[in-house]
Amino acid sequence: MNSIKLTIPSISDYVGVARLTASGIANRMKFTHEDIEDIKIAVSEACTNSVQYAYGDSPGDIEISFNIYDDKLEIRISDSGKGFDIDAEVKTKEDDPEKIGLGLGIVFMRSLMDHVDYETSANGTVVTLVKKVSL
Repeated sequence: MNSIKLTIPSISDYVGVARLTASGIANRMKFTHEDIEDIKIAVSEACTNSVQYAYGDSPGDIEISFNIYDDKLEIRISDSGKGFDIDAEVKTKEDDPEKIGLGLGIVFMRSLMDHVDYETSANGTVVTLVKKVSL
């Protein structure tokens, strides 16, 4: 496994840096164009959730690890901001489509990636996104 680490400020202007990095890595791994677009959207959603919800008005960082395997790309996006109740967020957003926010991003990520995992606490959140390379 090879690993690439990226740290960006929790500012929306820098989400594009994470997207471009994900795109470059996925392209080098020979993902299809469609899979690359899915990865970019999922990374954007995870980073945007950190920007919008993790730190409030306080500064903070988002750490992104791209773990490159022969058959998959694992991306871990973490922040040290306030956590959240994922089940409450997703249920609320899915039950009421007029409420757009954190829950909708989670639904997008789950539909675009092969595996999505959340670890959240009062000390931060880690989102793990996995996309398998089509052979």
